[in-house]
Amino acid sequence: MDEIYSSVFLRIFSCFESTKLNPTLKKPRESVDLSELTQSTFPDEVLEKVLSLVQSHKDRNSASLGCKDWYNAERWTRAKLFIGNCYSVSPEIRIGVLIFRLGLMFLPKFTPFPEELRLKRMAVRDESLEFLAKSFHGFKVLSLLRCDGFSTDGISSIASHCKSLTELDIQENGMDDISGSWLSCFPDDFASLEVLNFASLNSEISIDALKRLVSRCKSLRVLKVNKNVTLSQLQRLLVRAPQLIELGTGCFLPELTSRQSLTPVKEEGLEAVGTSCPLLEELRVFPANPFEEDIVHGVTESGFVAVSTGCPKLQYVLYFCRQMTNAAVAMIVHNCPDFTHFRLCIMNPGQPDYMTSEPMDEAFGALYAKNLETLSVAFAGSSDWALLSGLEKYESMRCLWMSACSVTMNGCRLLAQEKPRLNVEVIKDENSDDFADKLYVHRSVAGPRRDVPPFVVTL
Repeated sequence: MDEIYSSVFLRIFSCFESTKLNPTLKKPRESVDLSELTQSTFPDEVLEKVLSLVQSHKDRNSASLGCKDWYNAERWTRAKLFIGNCYSVSPEIRIGVLIFRLGLMFLPKFTPFPEELRLKRMAVRDESLEFLAKSFHGFKVLSLLRCDGFSTDGISSIASHCKSLTELDIQENGMDDISGSWLSCFPDDFASLEVLNFASLNSEISIDALKRLVSRCKSLRVLKVNKNVTLSQLQRLLVRAPQLIELGTGCFLPELTSRQSLTPVKEEGLEAVGTSCPLLEELRVFPANPFEEDIVHGVTESGFVAVSTGCPKLQYVLYFCRQMTNAAVAMIVHNCPDFTHFRLCIMNPGQPDYMTSEPMDEAFGALYAKNLETLSVAFAGSSDWALLSGLEKYESMRCLWMSACSVTMNGCRLLAQEKPRLNVEVIKDENSDDFADKLYVHRSVAGPRRDVPPFVVTL
């Protein structure tokens, strides 16, 4: 049997290498023509054993391209699911149907339980969360970001029944915040939690229930609470959980990996972050008043450059500023080569490089990183050059959002022609025929959307 496992590993490894050497094979799993693939000669039990040892998502994707049996085996043994873009699936798929399919997908002879579900901008129902909690007791991770359609009742079901839960992350959702009683639903012997984030909820919680939960969970490393928890209560929580490396929306520890600023911050504050937090991987800086017409306060390129200089491991950034330069963006990308998510918004979008008065085309052209998945920019350009330069950068990206940029409809059509596997959508104003007011480019296994509103033009 060891010889069989070795043979399978060699064939799967060769599949990994072939996809690395031939980028044309790197197409979405759902786009594979299964009729063109050969059958595997290995028993299902062997494939199950081998795939259970393959943890990398990219390696599993490569293995699924080997043949029809490997495709199905990888599909049936998948324990983690992430949907970060609701447009990547057809409009008929809603989370209730999705969870039902999960129930069917994980019941066959391979892996019996899903372990991780991360959703972003998806419709979720309490019934779906209850089904998930009661059907899969080994479930470990639930992350809901900007989802809607559910309430704290669904979260109560997760807390009550998922006794192996390690992460519960509820961020910026359009949910019905009925009460904070869900926090009391964790069983008395529950102690596996490592990440708990309910900062965006508004209801009162039982601080006693939270203290008991924190005291039991010795591996808890991230705790983000809502505004109803006072500073004195936070202090008592810290006494019970000295192992925390992230608390609230930020942290003063040198091990800090995430920083989010919802309160006024100046250049000096960002310089302090750059000096004190070399392990920082995520930075979010929001405007104090996003609807202010004349922005005279707020951060500039100086703070961003300072953070990038001291935090070379930065991967995720959302940065609102009042001014920026082409040179600063180039330096930031050079300092932090591992960006996966880059969102930059100049609050006065018509403003060019304030040092040279040149348009910000060079800044967009410099925004390339080998692992870049999401790029969102809102600043002035003057042509299609930035959009069409370096088309290879879009190969690894999941989505691109552009606003307040002077790209033409012809430029957008050329992008769609050169990259036919991307969905290119233009959001137009009534008075604009030649220019794209906003551009959204994304990957989708479902092809072009069929549910676009009239003001969205799909190219």
